[in-house]
Amino acid sequence: MKKVVLITGGSRGIGKATAEVFAKNGYSVAINCFANKDRAEETVRYLRDNGGEAICVPADVASEEQVMNMVHNVRKAFGRIDILVNNAGISQQKLFTDITPEEWRRMFAVHVDGTFHCCRAVLPDMIFRKSGKIINLSSIWGIVGASCEVHYSAAKSAVIGLTKALAKEVGPSGITVNCVAPGVINTDMNATLDDDTLTSLKEETPLCRLGTAKEIAEIICFLASENADFITGQVISPNGGFVI
Repeated sequence: MKKVVLITGGSRGIGKATAEVFAKNGYSVAINCFANKDRAEETVRYLRDNGGEAICVPADVASEEQVMNMVHNVRKAFGRIDILVNNAGISQQKLFTDITPEEWRRMFAVHVDGTFHCCRAVLPDMIFRKSGKIINLSSIWGIVGASCEVHYSAAKSAVIGLTKALAKEVGPSGITVNCVAPGVINTDMNATLDDDTLTSLKEETPLCRLGTAKEIAEIICFLASENADFITGQVISPNGGFVI
């Protein structure tokens, strides 16, 4: 039986690349999306056309009710969820003094509440089966912080804390929980940065380039594999040496 992976925020960037890598490795893939349903469905068609099993499950992960419905739909289609990849996220560059309470709450609602809701929805069945893998997406800014991204950095740091604590709690049930904290990756999320900023970021990276979504996807897929069965509660930061 194929293993089943649910990937939140799977319509583009790292999420899309992760869906493609999992499908290539024989997993049944459920792609969550919120604002980009058309792009998610396009990816689903691509995976199916290439022999994969995939569905699109729209939901705002900040909503507990929508997440519960999403997980129900995945189980209805595939029977269970073996791997959860909490990738859904938003970003914003803004001075701390200009961040509104609404923007602060939305940042945490997507990154932290979303991770909480999704983990809470899939864990009872994983605990019952004493098997499962959860991979949460953070960022180097969750490790070291970023100027003009205080709310994003704080939310991503919270994801790291959640990962470590949850790994200790569900480890006895045979479930691993790990975190991937990418550096600067060449995705739509960073496409808003101007050329000078991107050039500067490349120069600050010892490998002298930005990372690719596929490189991050391969690490996520590794953490979901049997080869990573003894890895839990860890933060892996593929960042080209930007943070050492």
